[in-house]
Amino acid sequence: QKTAYEICACLVGSEMCIRDSYETIGGDAGAGPTWNGASGVQVHMTNTKITDPETLERRFDVLLRSFEIRRGSGGDGKYTGGDGLRRVVEFLAPMTASVLSERRSLAPRGAAGGGDGARGLNLLHRADGLTVNMTGNMSVSVDAGDCIDIQTPGGGGYGAVEEE
Repeated sequence: QKTAYEICACLVGSEMCIRDSYETIGGDAGAGPTWNGASGVQVHMTNTKITDPETLERRFDVLLRSFEIRRGSGGDGKYTGGDGLRRVVEFLAPMTASVLSERRSLAPRGAAGGGDGARGLNLLHRADGLTVNMTGNMSVSVDAGDCIDIQTPGGGGYGAVEEE
């Protein structure tokens, strides 16, 4: 009998808290023995959804500067891992923001010879030009003009790439 690690490559997601809002940003799905991983999906939490950009900006003093697929972040393999997401939030007023994320130090593992997905990255871009590499799980005080750039990891690939 196979373990989950042998059936499917690693999958990941990330979350962000702004005041009393808990954002499940999502990430990707790892590849499996007969499928490519899905990109930009929520795979590790159930009964959750991300807040619409319009609602997020109306409820909080923030602007959503970017929300896109992180192209090329999925691991290589016979079946490729899904690509993660990139979400950049600009703060319009001082507040506290928290990021809860994994796979910033260790890459999401591939399976059965597949390549690892890209590690995630959390950056705090201060309005004065300073950029801080945030840890995976961190709370920070932000000021107007500061941005948090969350780049979720890619999923692991499955199976070795066959030579032609």
